[in-house]
Amino acid sequence: MKMTLRSLGVLATSALVLSACGGLGSTTAETASSSDPVPELADDENVSIVFESYNYGLAGAWTDTFNGLIDKFQTEHPNITVIAQKPQGNSPNPATDTISSIQRQTVAGTPPDIAQLGFSDLDFTINQLGARSLDDLFGKVEVPKNFDGTEHPYAPTARTLADWNGVTYGVPFVFSTPVFYYNATLFEQAGLDPADPPSTWDEVANAAKAIVASTGKGGVYLDCLTKSAKDWCYQSLVRSNGGRVISEDRSSLEFDGDAAVAATAMAQKLVADGATPVLSQQQGYGAFARGDMGMILETSAIQGTFIKGANGKWDLRATTMPSFGDKPTVPTNSGASLFTFAADPAKQRASWELMKFLTREESYIAISQGIGYLPLRTGLVDDPKALQQWAAASPLIGPNIEQLESMEPWVSMPGNNYLQIRDGMMDAVESIVYQGADPGSTLRAAQEQATSLLPVS
Repeated sequence: MKMTLRSLGVLATSALVLSACGGLGSTTAETASSSDPVPELADDENVSIVFESYNYGLAGAWTDTFNGLIDKFQTEHPNITVIAQKPQGNSPNPATDTISSIQRQTVAGTPPDIAQLGFSDLDFTINQLGARSLDDLFGKVEVPKNFDGTEHPYAPTARTLADWNGVTYGVPFVFSTPVFYYNATLFEQAGLDPADPPSTWDEVANAAKAIVASTGKGGVYLDCLTKSAKDWCYQSLVRSNGGRVISEDRSSLEFDGDAAVAATAMAQKLVADGATPVLSQQQGYGAFARGDMGMILETSAIQGTFIKGANGKWDLRATTMPSFGDKPTVPTNSGASLFTFAADPAKQRASWELMKFLTREESYIAISQGIGYLPLRTGLVDDPKALQQWAAASPLIGPNIEQLESMEPWVSMPGNNYLQIRDGMMDAVESIVYQGADPGSTLRAAQEQATSLLPVS
């Protein structure tokens, strides 16, 4: 499997666009100062830092991979103790709790020293949560040096994903597009050709009903349709049907448009026809991992769990996201960056050391192999000493790489009420798909409510 120069160029362009879509909130962030960088830690200077990551709220490949990385980091940095924790909250998807968790800890005066936050949270993370400027803390020589790496730099301009007003606040960390995984064993049992998986949503519906009828297993699950899933994948569904959830300039909402209504109605019909079981996000990907679901649209972050679940018991395969008829698919991206909120210089330096470690070549090899995320140091995929052999032996990575060609950014909702806007939209989607609410009127009502929460220009 070889990532082409064209793929890297598209990733660079998409990353630049994503950076530009960081937010429309306050732009009072200061530019980098001319003060001296935070000093290095002395050999006998012991520091303890708190690392908050939603990976620790997800059992299996996520926690196992990160525990291994943190253990290795502490072996290499015996004077730095890392206290790893998941976001505070009870949401089924711990990533959903990240912002509120850090808000509560900040009000209490105890924010985490380093945290993993989604790309769509960039504006709020900087201007409201108070993420520290890496340029200010460590200088405009050391920060780019980390992105350059030793052998494999970040994909061109991908390093700007966590920039704001020309200042680097975070280190982009993990990245995926929606991948369509399927159980080839269930395909065969249902009389379907696993070498020819569905390429349109109509074909998905037919295949799902055949799987249900022949095997008694679930047909298909789209991890795009609940509040817990956030809206990155739902945006991809709507864009692939020719619409948007928000205007290109992010000034007005559009998720009550015909394309969004039709995409949501398609998913509702899958449930109504018995092709999609009524499951939560975790139940959905858990069922697929056990071999109890024929197909699932999912981030590659879940890939490690699927591989572990299949483990010779059933045949796991993957393809690109299905289309709405002959319309081109428009994959959006998930993912997150690493930020520091530490006020103490020693903790700032220790946080930076952890950021550099987690985004170095060796760590990306472990993250890609263990979890399934694409490495932002994309040259690793072509390096025989790194991920080339793994990529060649793992066809599951192919659809993710292929979709970089047409990827668009996950666009954030604007202003301080962005979470309420996003969650209101996804609550409406969930009620339509799983509770049978009318698509048009439900999305229209949700958009009217959400419009009142937009920032006033």
